[in-house]
Amino acid sequence: MGSELRDGALDGPDGVSVPVKLLSVSARLPERAYEHDAAYDLYAAEELVIEPLGRTVVGTGVVLGLPPGLAALTLPRSGLAARHGISIVNAPGLIDPGYRGEVRVILLNTDRDEAFCVAVGDRIAQLLFLPLTKVELAATDELDQTERGPQGFGSSGRGERA
Repeated sequence: MGSELRDGALDGPDGVSVPVKLLSVSARLPERAYEHDAAYDLYAAEELVIEPLGRTVVGTGVVLGLPPGLAALTLPRSGLAARHGISIVNAPGLIDPGYRGEVRVILLNTDRDEAFCVAVGDRIAQLLFLPLTKVELAATDELDQTERGPQGFGSSGRGERA
């Protein structure tokens, strides 16, 4: 990995420009595969092997300059999950607007038998930008009633609902 620093900008929702610093020559600006895709592909900036049932942190060589009011999530890639059993341990991973460190992705190899090799330039995750809403929390003794109420995990059942 070289020490050359490059800068770029990323178009976000509603035309927001997000400055992106690339930490090395092996780093790559996140890109959308198709014009109307919701998320940007994140690329590996390093080569490594994830052993069966292992996990590792993969550097992207990307630092985001998220403005206040905008956050980003790292999400698994469905193709890697379906073909190789590769996912993200803390999916989604949250990148706060004030964070100015490298975007790193914690990949998990769920395959019990085969290691997974990550090469520089491989698409390893997706990056989704989200506008933030300011929320004021207020303690209360009572909440409004809803149809669902306190029903939790599995409360809607499987298949069609009547």
